[in-house]
Amino acid sequence: MTIKKPLLIKQPEVGKLIRELRGTTSLTQEQFAASLGITYSTVNLWEKGHAKSSFLPMQKIEGMLKEMDDLGQKVSVKYLSN
Repeated sequence: MTIKKPLLIKQPEVGKLIRELRGTTSLTQEQFAASLGITYSTVNLWEKGHAKSSFLPMQKIEGMLKEMDDLGQKVSVKYLSN
């Protein structure tokens, strides 16, 4: 799987990626935030495009996508591929 460096993803795309990933995994913003070790409000701000994500949570998101095999690859291609 070829993935861009997390910090090179444009913010609106990060919000869409997170929203789709949460939907695919059936996680609430609270559950998703807990899995990344961040707050619910941070996830909310990212999804709305009001804040930029940092490198470490994006690395964790990339790891989540890799663990999801084909489904993760499908989401990755949509938002992260060159």
